[in-house]
Parts: sequence; structure tokens; C-alpha cells
Amino acid sequence: MRIRAFTPQDLTALTDLTIETFRPFYEDSFRPLVGETVFASQHGGWRDDYRREVPGLHAPERHLYVAVAEADDGDRDGAGAGLAGYVAWSVDPDRRNGTISHLAVSAQHRRGHLGTALCEHAFAHMRSLGAEVVEIGTGGDPFHAPARALYERLGCTALPTAVYYRQL
Repeated sequence: MRIRAFTPQDLTALTDLTIETFRPFYEDSFRPLVGETVFASQHGGWRDDYRREVPGLHAPERHLYVAVAEADDGDRDGAGAGLAGYVAWSVDPDRRNGTISHLAVSAQHRRGHLGTALCEHAFAHMRSLGAEVVEIGTGGDPFHAPARALYERLGCTALPTAVYYRQL
């Protein structure tokens, strides 16, 4: 596995991986939980939202960064070479804070500590830019349980929050 900086040639694979990774949350978790009206209002166009959002994740001139993990040939059960995952983060130099906004690992590369490696890569870059604190958010639902476990293993402290939806 090799972690490297994002290049524009990665954009299509990055967008596809984002949609593939988060489809189960939107379609199998959020949609049944909140119902069709709330789903349509809040995230009915989630795929298109990602198609608009992902191209703006890497903009170093605005302190936005992306690193991608490339699989080596034969990694993890013969999955082959290609994009195995990515992490996107930002740094606020004035506040000395960093934020991880996106973390996605392809299904065939999960459970191999790639998420840990990607987060540690982002943390190191944040430290090099003067950040002293990092923020990472995730959901409290079953889909996001692996992310919560990862962030806790990385030494992050959870801040319990609640978000409520109601059809009017």
C-alpha cells in the first residue's frame, strides 16, 4: 500500500469510491430510519451532492488536502492495484486546528488498518502545518460503528450529540 497526494487523475475513482462507501448509509440506514419525505429533503440527491463536493476537497491554496492509498498488485485477497481509500482534511493555521472531513476505504481493503494509516498520514501533515488539535465527526448509527471504533483507537474523545428530524 502506498499513500500519496491526490492528483486530478484520481477524481473519478475518488468520487466513485465515496459513493460506493456511503451508499449503504444513505440507502439502507438513513432512508428507512427517517422515511421518504425527510430523506428526499435532506439527502435525496446524495450521489449528486458528492459529485459536486468531491472535486473541491483538494485545494492546498485554501488549506484543503487529500491523500489517496493505492493498492499494490495482489493486496488483500487479490483485489489488485487501484484506489484503496482516501482521507480529506483541512487546517486552520490561525486556530492551529485540523479537521478530517472524509475517510473512505474500499470494501475489499477494510479491516486491514488502512483507515488508521490514512488518518495518521493526515495527522502528520496537520502537525507539520502547525495544527495542535484535530476534529473528526461521524454518525452514531450502526453503519458508522467501525469509524467510531477507529477514532477511539486513535485516541480521539467522542462528544455526544443528537440530531433530530421530523416531517412537518
